[in-house]
Amino acid sequence: MYFFKNEVSIENRPIMEEYLNSFEYKTSGLSFSGLYMWRDSNQFAWEMIGEHLCISALSHLELEQGIELPFMFPPLTRTGTYDQDELRRTILEARRRFEAEGHPFCLRLVPFHMMEMIQAAVPEMKWTDDRPNYDYVYLTKDLIDLKGRDFHGKKNHLNYFKKTYEYEYVKMTSDMADEAMAFIGEFNARKKVPAHEMELLLMEEKAMEDVFRNIEAVGYSAGAIRIDGKIEAIAIGGRLGRNTVVEHVEKANVEYRGLYQAINNEFCKHVASWAKYINREEDMGIPNLRKAKLSYRPVKLLEKYIGCFK
Repeated sequence: MYFFKNEVSIENRPIMEEYLNSFEYKTSGLSFSGLYMWRDSNQFAWEMIGEHLCISALSHLELEQGIELPFMFPPLTRTGTYDQDELRRTILEARRRFEAEGHPFCLRLVPFHMMEMIQAAVPEMKWTDDRPNYDYVYLTKDLIDLKGRDFHGKKNHLNYFKKTYEYEYVKMTSDMADEAMAFIGEFNARKKVPAHEMELLLMEEKAMEDVFRNIEAVGYSAGAIRIDGKIEAIAIGGRLGRNTVVEHVEKANVEYRGLYQAINNEFCKHVASWAKYINREEDMGIPNLRKAKLSYRPVKLLEKYIGCFK
């Protein structure tokens, strides 16, 4: 369900980034690179409502229960500031549009610092914690250096990989799209996960081909590790605000011990000149993914909330 009329496209990138970059939203969902990557699977679309750019989407986190729910991101500002009255008018008009189509209106993926602002403008909204969508934020330097007891295991795996395998880290370009898609196909074929998780993986696989063919046009930061000339790991991210890269995808062939640690380490090294922080997105409530993301010792969990009318 594309609730709003405008697509997320390369052609619309300039106007969207004007709003996305004017305010430090900090949340991974509000980066153009992420919105473009998942635009079809999450049916992202946008319209101007009042002074704000508003993005609608479809939530897939309830796939296990067979439920897909339309929602809206927090409204985006072009000026870098929010007027309380204008914000209220936008949200009430968006609510009217959703309810006119027979859908309850909810804001999702709202970071804490925005929730407080919206709460002041629309006090009749009720807020609930959205733990599966918390973002994991790390210091880039921590993931490069891997210093201290907390990273001892990661460092051991990385050192083993470097001593055991000859490899090269390469900057990904759109010319590598076919090679990268072959890797993704092999990666997913090895996975044994519940049906709803596999559905998410297949959505991702479809999105990845478009991403690989438009790396430069969308402005992705992307790299791959080749072993014996073949891609065995990839990492793809995009700029988020002034000093953060959001890493959308990180995959590695688990048959190579330490390869996950290596692709993470190399990706961080290659964005460190401008990215103080790495946002590695949410865990979607998947236990193993949560465990893996916590194991890298985030410096912050970026809280997100769902806001609905009482």
